Amino acid sequence: MTPRNTITSPPDDEALEAYLNEKPSDIPAFQDLLLRTLTIYAREDARKVLGVILSTLNTRLGSLMLTGYAAPIQSHSINIRESILDSWRNSYLFPLRAIAKTMSLLGKHLWLKTSPNFDRVTGFTKVPHHYKPGPHFEYEFLQFPARDEPQIVETDVVIVGSGCGGAVCAKNLAEQGHKVIVVEKSYYYPPSQLPMSEAAAGVHLLENGGIIVSDDSSTSVVAGSNWGGGGTVNWSASLQTQDYVRKEWAEDRGLQFFGTAEFQESLDRVCQRMGVSAEHIRHNHGNQMLMEGSRKLGYHAKAVPQNTGGHEHYCGHCSVGCGSAQKQGPVVSWLPDAAKAGAEFIEGFKIDRVMFDDSNGAKKAVGVKGIWTSRNINGGVDGHISQRTVREVIVRAKKVIVSCGTLWTPVILKNSGLTNPQIGRNLYLHPVNMVGAVYTEDVKPWEGGILTSVCSSFENLDSHGHGVKLETTCMLPSLSLPALNYPSGFDYKFEALKFRHMNVFISIARDRDTGLIYPDAKTGLPRIAYTPSEFDRGHIKQGVLALAKICYVTGAREIHVTALGMEPFVRDPATLSSSPDPSQDPSFQAWLTRLSNTSTKPPASQFVSAHQMGTSRMSKRPEDGVVDPKGRVWGTEGLYVSDASVFPSASGVNPMVTNMAISDWISRGVARELKGEKEGERARL
Repeated sequence: MTPRNTITSPPDDEALEAYLNEKPSDIPAFQDLLLRTLTIYAREDARKVLGVILSTLNTRLGSLMLTGYAAPIQSHSINIRESILDSWRNSYLFPLRAIAKTMSLLGKHLWLKTSPNFDRVTGFTKVPHHYKPGPHFEYEFLQFPARDEPQIVETDVVIVGSGCGGAVCAKNLAEQGHKVIVVEKSYYYPPSQLPMSEAAAGVHLLENGGIIVSDDSSTSVVAGSNWGGGGTVNWSASLQTQDYVRKEWAEDRGLQFFGTAEFQESLDRVCQRMGVSAEHIRHNHGNQMLMEGSRKLGYHAKAVPQNTGGHEHYCGHCSVGCGSAQKQGPVVSWLPDAAKAGAEFIEGFKIDRVMFDDSNGAKKAVGVKGIWTSRNINGGVDGHISQRTVREVIVRAKKVIVSCGTLWTPVILKNSGLTNPQIGRNLYLHPVNMVGAVYTEDVKPWEGGILTSVCSSFENLDSHGHGVKLETTCMLPSLSLPALNYPSGFDYKFEALKFRHMNVFISIARDRDTGLIYPDAKTGLPRIAYTPSEFDRGHIKQGVLALAKICYVTGAREIHVTALGMEPFVRDPATLSSSPDPSQDPSFQAWLTRLSNTSTKPPASQFVSAHQMGTSRMSKRPEDGVVDPKGRVWGTEGLYVSDASVFPSASGVNPMVTNMAISDWISRGVARELKGEKEGERARL
């Protein structure tokens, strides 16, 4: 089929020719972003492996060994180079498999961010229609003059991190009358600068250029890094901790608080502040298909409450910043509340370590130390570092709350000299596989709320709370298309033309088996040691099979998956009008059987994560975790962790509300302790 037969409003001949002839290597923005990725965001060990392979390929003997051709790889035609890359995907040499997989994903990801023709031929819009920047709070951040000596700041509580956990803590403690300073390594961007392009968001709103790849390249992790943290780039979904997870944490883990009405009050309190509701949802096409397909197949699906202040929020661009300010994340709600109660803020302040006073025999936290980097003279964050003030800053405090998130909190704790072997362990990621569906109708999948429905029929596959949920995903091109399995570059471009007719769904696991966060020996950045286990991959595959059936019964004409070598299911047009029971279509059943028997063991399939939990686990006993039931770090005084890293295990739902509720509980406890200490000081006086 030609593009004119398969898509609505097909591009004109000139636009189509420009798109098909486009080479990423000829696009200046692609070149710049690739250079930035390889020199700034790629791990040094990965760069070294790539360098060795490229150097070897530049010799006749090395090229013969790695490609089967004596001539250097760059001298071959594009078809031969593509066949070489394809052969590496199944190589017995792990470095070749990893390079083939990573470079293919990276190339597609960066091309979709920078292509001047993709938007033109698909109709994708980088900014929602009828967009107007919403209102914003006038933040005032502390500024420091250039000096050689450290800047000293004093407060009652310093909170490291401005995301969902830290922001709730800041509001509660400031409103109780305590002096609070929130410090954040990244910067604030007002609604007038949002939503950003996908390329800009990777630099300014997300960790590591947009993606952190696990050590074995099996899992691509997306995490927020900005003023407001993950709450700035998440999708408004606001699900409370489920009963069976609360029961596990209370009974199996011995953390009784999670089974109490008091925890429920914290859940309700944070939801009330954000106006969480499912009453104002208008489902886009993808969410309609998930709901309708689940209904037809007898699965259970429901609307997902949104933290949009009781308003409809029909926007698909929240992953690159919510410019409407309707999403009630930390920047819109909690941090302004904290500021109104007297809290102070520092942006661009990267903490090196927590400081301790050991003079009385106890390890008492007394503040934090790090490097502050100002904005440039124009108020931006780009340009050479010489145009900005860089100064060491020490914040002295009675209490220190680390809310840096699951990736950074264990790194900060280790850098601070803490040696608890549990720090960084017990990493949960809610790994995901994707299923893409092409429909006949014009979908425009980038429009509408991202995640407004969920199918929960497969959430308890082992009768112990582990399984998958079926959901829609963000339909920005660079986030939704790269992982889908297309055999060649031309196939990829051709299939991408159908983007406006596509929906992508996810099978997201509540993982049983865990990984590890540890600091890179040279850069100090978080490293991720995680591979989805056979147990969790099995659950994800069951979800993928169910999603394929949902796509079929809702009229998808093509179904694409991420498993390497698994061809898409292309439907007989004769079956589209009747949408029969999928069990009555022999060709579809044969395809499902092949899919069921296809390995998803890495590198045969790529997994994605946007939820990170557990690396500073809350525990009843010191030997089992990092913090006690009140969030205090075992073996210390005055040091707390309050973010998703304290989860005893995976939450099984978007972690935002659970994180906020736990932070509500922890910060109220800290406020009571501070009040008691102040009353004790007054009594002594």
